[in-house]
Amino acid sequence: MSTFSVANAAAAYARNAQKMSDTGMEPRAADPGKSFSQFVGETLSDAMNTGKQAENISAQAIAGKADLTDVVTAVTNAEITLQTVVAIRDKAVAAYQEIARMPI
Repeated sequence: MSTFSVANAAAAYARNAQKMSDTGMEPRAADPGKSFSQFVGETLSDAMNTGKQAENISAQAIAGKADLTDVVTAVTNAEITLQTVVAIRDKAVAAYQEIARMPI
């Protein structure tokens, strides 16, 4: 059974404080970053590619060239991606509506 001491707790606190001070919110010099529109565009492109991949694997299964497990996995990935996109869209619409209701 381990014992807890003030010295051990203080040392652990100091280690964690040092870790936290190293990872601040300052901009990364090596990563120039992307604009929000680029990020959204790439994310939507990835979502569309997931759907297309599910369609292709389903077509291969109809032709007898794909395994049922691959089809189920691809369709499930496409379904989860679609649900995520719809949830984000709903949040964005709700945020817009809330901003529109704000008095000027």
